[in-house]
Amino acid sequence: MKRIMALIGLALLVIPPLVSAEFTVSDLELTVYRDGYVEVYYQIIPSDYAVQISVPLLGENYENLIIEDENGNPLNFEVSGNNVIIYVNDAQLIKVSYYTPDLTSKQGLVWTLNVSSQYSFKVVLPEDAIIVDLSDIPLLISSNIISMPPGNQSISYTLEYGIEERSQNAVYYLLAGILVISAVFIGIKLISNKKPSKSIKIDREAFLKKMERFDLNDEERNALLYILEKGGRASQAEVRSALGLPKTTAWRMFKRLEKQGLVRIIKGRKENWVELRP
Repeated sequence: MKRIMALIGLALLVIPPLVSAEFTVSDLELTVYRDGYVEVYYQIIPSDYAVQISVPLLGENYENLIIEDENGNPLNFEVSGNNVIIYVNDAQLIKVSYYTPDLTSKQGLVWTLNVSSQYSFKVVLPEDAIIVDLSDIPLLISSNIISMPPGNQSISYTLEYGIEERSQNAVYYLLAGILVISAVFIGIKLISNKKPSKSIKIDREAFLKKMERFDLNDEERNALLYILEKGGRASQAEVRSALGLPKTTAWRMFKRLEKQGLVRIIKGRKENWVELRP
């Protein structure tokens, strides 16, 4: 009897415990921007009968965390440490996206993306990035898109047109600047001819109620109110100047507002415009 119990105990040590899988990650994509910010995007398939799932988040600081089902409907969630607990409801596919500055670091001219993931993932680097080092053999590499296997991975890269190249081409930039200055009045005339009408049909009260349905920060709220006061449309440069926002910060803000369906970005020849969506 003692021998049988000993064999059972040994089997329990050898056989790994069963793990109940809450979900499957069908896609993990990291889009790296020139300023080091990374947009993280998951596509997750929850297991059958799952009521809630706990998904690990990359990084420690999360901006504009959006979680929705396959139809674009928002799902309830709460962040706990480096994980997000998502209440599945009837979702068959869950999309998670957010921005974080924590995955990249810079030393001299070299940027390094560091990712620790139990899933394989795809990285989209800036178009002018030049890869200088990889921690592992990639699963796939095509232009500025790299697929990496699971584990602790790093990708080091530099951005084209660094400090030395800018110095070498300074004389060309100077000549180009002179040409731009000489053509400024012609450019202003062309812009004014291409500039969209500043008047659109927007119901002020209805749009204010629409804003209340979103968890907006102060910058986003002030930008929307400014555009509303301008008749529903303003140039990105005008909004940045009025709110005193850096160009990169404003760009990310406009992209978030567009993704939430609050604005429409109109691309012009010389500048972009932001139009409120009723």
